[in-house]
Amino acid sequence: MNVTLAVKQYISKMVESSGPGMKVLLMDRETTSIVSVVYTQSEILQKEVYLFERIDSQNRDSMKHLKAICFLRPTKENVEHLIQELRRPKYSVYFIYFSNVISKSEIKALAEADEQEVVAEVQEFYGDFIAVNPHLFSLNLHGVARGRSWEPSMLSRCTQGLTSVLLALKKCPMIRYQLSSDMSKRLAESVKQIITKEYELFDFRKTEVPPLLLILDRSDDAITPLLNQWTYQAMVHELLGLNNNRIDLSRVPGINKDLREVVLSAENDEFYANNLYLNFGEIGTNIKNLMEDFQRKRPKGQQRLESISDMKSVRRLLQNPRLSELDAVRLVMLYALRYERHSSSILPSLMDELSRRGVSERHRRMVQSVVEYGGKRVRGSDLITPTDAVAITKQFFKGLKGVENVYTQHQPLLHDTLDQLIKGRLKDSQFPYLGASSLRDRPQDIIVFVIGGATYEEALTVYNLNRSTPGVRIVLGGSSIHNTKSFLEEVTLTTGHGGDRPHGSGRHGSRR
Repeated sequence: MNVTLAVKQYISKMVESSGPGMKVLLMDRETTSIVSVVYTQSEILQKEVYLFERIDSQNRDSMKHLKAICFLRPTKENVEHLIQELRRPKYSVYFIYFSNVISKSEIKALAEADEQEVVAEVQEFYGDFIAVNPHLFSLNLHGVARGRSWEPSMLSRCTQGLTSVLLALKKCPMIRYQLSSDMSKRLAESVKQIITKEYELFDFRKTEVPPLLLILDRSDDAITPLLNQWTYQAMVHELLGLNNNRIDLSRVPGINKDLREVVLSAENDEFYANNLYLNFGEIGTNIKNLMEDFQRKRPKGQQRLESISDMKSVRRLLQNPRLSELDAVRLVMLYALRYERHSSSILPSLMDELSRRGVSERHRRMVQSVVEYGGKRVRGSDLITPTDAVAITKQFFKGLKGVENVYTQHQPLLHDTLDQLIKGRLKDSQFPYLGASSLRDRPQDIIVFVIGGATYEEALTVYNLNRSTPGVRIVLGGSSIHNTKSFLEEVTLTTGHGGDRPHGSGRHGSRR
């Protein structure tokens, strides 16, 4: 199961099926991203594609010597653009490929517009997602929820993206979903509806153990996206922002023109491929030694952390002037999630400390927003396993000794969920099957989708499980891939305590 390879193969088929000759690749905003993540411009040029255009561009010249390869999402807007294009064709012949299922009525409308008979082919190639890594995909959607409910257009887009992944990987799965999340259940039902309706498309060769689609909700683990992630890929995303495998450096003063946008692709960059999943701690021996030295020098009376009051070390950090406003808020958020209902919680005191630091009201409000988003009332899983505060505190600090690397001590909740799933121990009472009895055999092909966004740390978990579990193949997807800032924007949009939606986030039209 390799989502990068699946999309690359679709694009190769498109380009090669048009035969020899000069070609133009006609795309929309989203398919431009889908293609650019898996193919470099130079690779496409080698296949005689000499021009890249947007279907919605008004200023395209007529070039009758070029063949047009159209790769478009099957939205109403794109179909309308294509109808106008076919009525006044700018190119000699058109090979049309939709990234998802298109209705017969829209095909009929296109046929009626093709009065000059320039269309040579119309096909569905299911590359309706961003293939970030071979085992990781994203739909690039932000603000998918309002409270505990779907934004209507987002449910439709997630359904389309997820069914496209299943078709690209040739999987007709059994579906399990997170019972505590109504959004998970609705997405599961929506995907199942498409599988039932388009049953001929999903008529793949049966395997002894059917594949499994597991649908989860980001709110079940709000801690992972708040923590610094320490792999090379994750750090780049956290510090610089990684969008469709590209880094925007245009705001860096005096930046060289050629470096305003940098592409990081494991397909084409050997150094990036070799270091993608390496942990910062693997080159952080000095920091590890410092921590060990800290353990030795602490007064013996402080070797054991026995009560919640020892967490006042958080207050000391908040008083450090070098700590950024965002990091100060993150610390308090993590504290609030861990000690949400504990009788000795010092959260009000920490909130006062944020005020004294001059932290903006907008950032202070986010603490409550995160608890609303991913607190105990919402979670279906026991995110923090020990229920006793002393046990939690011991667990929190155990990384200072007895752990090979202090940067790898955190395991996302997804690790435990998948571990239980692979061992056949994931509880039906928490993750029921949709319209089916329990699967006796342990799953082999697993597609996981996180509503509200996945993280690169979770992608690392999947990568490691794939390597360490023979016979098991896992692919992870999310409505987006988060760093801290994008996660907090998601929380703000979901809880309704922030500003407006990001530009364009709700404009992904339904195909129907």
